[in-house]
Amino acid sequence: MTRKLSLSVNGSTIPTDYFVSSFMDHTIGGMMEALEGTAPIKALDIALDGEKLSLKLNGASVPINPFVTKIMRATLAGMVSSLKGVGTVDQMTINLER
Repeated sequence: MTRKLSLSVNGSTIPTDYFVSSFMDHTIGGMMEALEGTAPIKALDIALDGEKLSLKLNGASVPINPFVTKIMRATLAGMVSSLKGVGTVDQMTINLER
């Protein structure tokens, strides 16, 4: 399903294999489908900076409330914090193209 996934944590590019890319794609896709008014993912940019989270889906910003921000931030940080070379997640960018 994933055509391209890039991940950067705390300014460092984190390589991902097929399993990690697919797992992140499916998990992120499920979170996005749960949000009202979202379209199928063609391009998704996620930026996390401290407690702030922003989503850009198919070129448009996706408004999210504090609860969604908190749960998505925790889920995303939890997913990548166990990857090789990653510890604490202060900043993260995820770019997903399908």
